[in-house]
Amino acid sequence: MAKSTTPEQLESVLDTTVQMSANSSLDPVAEAYGEFTLIYGIEILSLVIALVGLVGNSIVLWLLGFRTRRSPFSVYILNLAVADSLFLGSYFGLRMWRIVGNLNSLFLKLLWLCLLGLPYSVGLSLLAAISTELCLSVLFPICYTCHRPKCMSAAVCAILWALPGLYWGAFVALYFLKNDHFYDLYFLLPLVQYGWFLLLTCVLCVSCLTLVLRVQCSSQRRCPPRLYLLVLLTVLVFLLCGLPRGILEALWIFTDFPIMPYRISRLLACVNSSANPFIYFFLGSQWCRRGREPLRVVLQRALGEEQVGSESRT
Repeated sequence: MAKSTTPEQLESVLDTTVQMSANSSLDPVAEAYGEFTLIYGIEILSLVIALVGLVGNSIVLWLLGFRTRRSPFSVYILNLAVADSLFLGSYFGLRMWRIVGNLNSLFLKLLWLCLLGLPYSVGLSLLAAISTELCLSVLFPICYTCHRPKCMSAAVCAILWALPGLYWGAFVALYFLKNDHFYDLYFLLPLVQYGWFLLLTCVLCVSCLTLVLRVQCSSQRRCPPRLYLLVLLTVLVFLLCGLPRGILEALWIFTDFPIMPYRISRLLACVNSSANPFIYFFLGSQWCRRGREPLRVVLQRALGEEQVGSESRT
């Protein structure tokens, strides 16, 4: 690799997060108008979804952080809400900055990549941890109850925040070193990132599949606890809406082969981070009751960990 070309290669890696999809047409005027309408329609819709999701995740943060008692799975949900809020807030702020300002410099592309990549990686890691621990609590209830440390959730969350933080910190540090000998590391770091992405995705799918089979094979259960449904629905939304972003970025970096326009993947990522609070409150609501319940009660019912404990003993 010639040293004269490495800065251009570095910029092409960072530019994957802000690439614009363009299509050719035999009618330039009609195509330009249609593309303009589609592009800005998607942008406005993604900004609205991000704003609504930011409000929903802020409510979850307030309730879990200050209004309810901490429990093992509520710690995971709290950190997941932090990651989703960081992703949506960063996306909304940077998209507005791009609309009213300039987001073309290499440094701002780096900022875009880090502020969106960190919460995305943490969110995937937390989902894998939640589904794995819930699966273990179902398969090995006695060992899980007797040998699980009290601070395990907080420790796991701290590790899952620290590992992506170290990765993106190394990424930024290598950029500011501006040494030709370190440019090759920019192409090794994505290998580490997407190896981690592939591992967590496999763990997420295997643990959720095991949980589904465990629920279906049980003859003593009329309906699964709300926490099971909460985890399964959250994972399903991630697989449908959050996973395409990671796959698309991997393809852009390693093969330069897009499977969908990047704006669509950003829109789906915003849907993924915004849908979780609605899942919580939907599962926690009791539609047969009249009157409005406090959101704190609804959220506690959705997390219903007492059902997991009773279910593990059956």
